[in-house]
Amino acid sequence: MDKEIPIKERRKRKIKSWCRFGAVVLAVVAGLMWFAGASRQSVKLDGLSTGVTDVGTIETTVNASGRVKPGMEEIVTSPISSRIMKVYKKAGEQVEEGEPIIQLDLTNVQTQYDQMVDEMRMKELQLEQLRINTESSLREQQMHLRVKEMSVNRLEMDLRNERYLDSIGSGTGDNVRRARYAWETAVLELEQMRQALDDTRSVKAADLRVRELEMEIFRRKLAEAERTLTDARILAPRRAVITQISSDIGSQVGSGAQVAVLSELDHYKLDCEIADSYADRVSVGSNVAIKIGRKVIDGVVSDLSPVSRSGVISFTVQPADDSDPALRSGVRADVYVKTNVIDDAVRIPNGPYYSAGPGAYRLFVISPDGSVMERRDVTLGQANYEFVEVVSGLAPGEKVVTSDMTPHKNKSVLKIRK
Repeated sequence: MDKEIPIKERRKRKIKSWCRFGAVVLAVVAGLMWFAGASRQSVKLDGLSTGVTDVGTIETTVNASGRVKPGMEEIVTSPISSRIMKVYKKAGEQVEEGEPIIQLDLTNVQTQYDQMVDEMRMKELQLEQLRINTESSLREQQMHLRVKEMSVNRLEMDLRNERYLDSIGSGTGDNVRRARYAWETAVLELEQMRQALDDTRSVKAADLRVRELEMEIFRRKLAEAERTLTDARILAPRRAVITQISSDIGSQVGSGAQVAVLSELDHYKLDCEIADSYADRVSVGSNVAIKIGRKVIDGVVSDLSPVSRSGVISFTVQPADDSDPALRSGVRADVYVKTNVIDDAVRIPNGPYYSAGPGAYRLFVISPDGSVMERRDVTLGQANYEFVEVVSGLAPGEKVVTSDMTPHKNKSVLKIRK
């Protein structure tokens, strides 16, 4: 038969069991804490980037941001207020020059144009009628003038006859005076008729010029209406790719409203921005390096805005090879404007550590045997997208961690785990 264990004995055994369990737990916790501490004091190089200090040339740059844009973009607008009847193309499709893109409702415009054509024809007939009336009126006055000239010649002959009769005693002085008076009166009337004919010619010619000027003005209006009607058919102005298009059939568009954007995707440029504190370092003609991923393309500043907006200035970069496959519309790029050349500079590869420009930094330097890395105060100078100038603190041949070491900023020495 089993003997019952006293309560006091059972309590002692339970306490001993709990103590042993607590000791084990404390040992495990202490081990974990030691392991974590040891891990924080050591790192692996596998996930870090490093670089070796050397001596060479640095083309110093200032950083800007850029976005790739087509070398040519043309906005197609509606010349009239109308509504979209049909869309012939979609965004992304290529069009040839003169190819239709969008059809607008041209009923009202066509009617107005036809009315203007009819009005133009009526004005032409009115002008022709004015010419005929003018020529008829002038011919009539010229005919009266010739009749008057014949009358003056006849009166002049009568005057000579009366003078002759008076000289041989067959006439009288009164007859001579009457004949002279009649001839002089006729001469004045002839002069008056000639002046009236000249005045009529001037007036009629002025009327014709006014009408011809009105016709010319109306012709220009008609030509403008014809151009508007032609443009309202929305044809592609050049060979290009449609990057935007209004595709809502039946929607209203106002005069001057954008209906499509055509882009030339064989050639590209970059719209760039840089802090206005670097404005004195950027000028038209400055050489730049365009970095898209790992691809670097040379370029030049082709245009520079003289105005600063919100602390930045804008400029345009023309790539040396504007058809490089890395250039795609809308892609963002890092743009480095070259400002100076430093020869025989101590340099290290650029990296995330270089974040505040020239000044003091704390970098981790790997020991020659590769067992530890020590934090060191270093002074850095100018940089480009590849290298940073070392002013002091590093010697050629030393190996430096170029990754972001912010998690270890409070450590002076780190062991390197294999």
